[in-house]
Amino acid sequence: MSNPLKIALAGLGTVGAGTFDLLARQSSLISQRAGRDIVVTAVSARDRTKDRGIDTTGTQWFDDAVKMAQEADADVIVELIGGSDGPAKATCEAALSTGRHVVTANKALLAHHGGELAQMAEQAGVSLQFEAAVAGGIPIIKSLREGLSANGVSRVLGILNGTSNYILTRMRNEELSFDEVLADAQELGYAEADPSFDIDGVDAAHKLSILAALAFGSAIDFDAVYTEGIRHISLLDVQFAQELGYRIKLLGIAARSDNGIEQRVHPCLVPEKAAIANVEYAFNAVEVDCDFANTIVHVGPGAGAGPTASAVVADLIDIARGHQVMPLSIPTASLSEIPTTSMDQHKGGYYIRLMVVDQSGVFAEIAAILRDHDVSMESVLQRGRAPGEPVPLVMTVHETMESSMNAALSEISALDAVDGNPCMIRIELLPA
Repeated sequence: MSNPLKIALAGLGTVGAGTFDLLARQSSLISQRAGRDIVVTAVSARDRTKDRGIDTTGTQWFDDAVKMAQEADADVIVELIGGSDGPAKATCEAALSTGRHVVTANKALLAHHGGELAQMAEQAGVSLQFEAAVAGGIPIIKSLREGLSANGVSRVLGILNGTSNYILTRMRNEELSFDEVLADAQELGYAEADPSFDIDGVDAAHKLSILAALAFGSAIDFDAVYTEGIRHISLLDVQFAQELGYRIKLLGIAARSDNGIEQRVHPCLVPEKAAIANVEYAFNAVEVDCDFANTIVHVGPGAGAGPTASAVVADLIDIARGHQVMPLSIPTASLSEIPTTSMDQHKGGYYIRLMVVDQSGVFAEIAAILRDHDVSMESVLQRGRAPGEPVPLVMTVHETMESSMNAALSEISALDAVDGNPCMIRIELLPA
């Protein structure tokens, strides 16, 4: 058997400790599949005394991850620190500049600096692998970069954040408010103390920007991703959606259009019989629409020590085998600067919820405004009567331009009889 592949782990949090543990527990299986042993020779973490449930005896410790990347007896640096800049970025740059392979689970780092890191890896002739950065244990990076490499991709969409999916699932199944489920998710460890990246769509947008680059041969452009989270989704919306035959999901969608690429993350109403509508709790799902393989659906756990460590080690096995691919599928010099289409150009159906004072003539005013903006109603629901008090009025509208929808809602929200801001959720008519 060949010489072992030597690994240095930067970061021993949930994923880092999980990776260390997986490499130890599955060492025989991994050696068989990689054709050589994979051994951890060095680690870096802030607290040497913390009990992480792993035995690091005989492993060299570094307090400074950057120094480890430069000096450790290692062929591969595994970056599991997190964050888009700071030590994570410096560690990867140090590793690549000294000719070491890099494996990372850091979607924020790749969303902001993936292009330059990929270029460094190409110039050094080493691998930059990041299967664990998107959708946990689902092998979507390998699928796009290798398994579907003969296909032109027209669209990639998916549930890319397990925390948001968990919240929306429990809201529907248990008829709980957003705040109730969020608090419970934080207590159970599904959501961070500061859940902003998850519930405001930023985490999903990081991942989508990476998938879009792989799918379309374009440069990673996180700033071009329209990003909207789920804070404004109420239990009322979840219930009305169900009454209309839909479920609400936070989706990331990257699609080719006549004017460029749509890159957007936002809540969607999807038909309850659609495959992705039935992906529940903390699971992730990614659909890829191709010209020859048609539609491929990937479903699996999107986070956690085991699934994420599984993806990290899969990358290590590829490196051990000598299997090397371009980080972004094609050389960075060949990546296209494809324009991103504005959300104003998006065309689709919409769900609208208004809180409207229950008085005569209001609906006629709203209908007139929609007519004037060429927006056609499909269905209307109103629950309860409370003369003189606000009651929910829900509409779905036929396919229309978002610019028209926004202009109509701006006028509608200015009506004296409309209380608060309208809730608008886009409808994605995905097939069953």
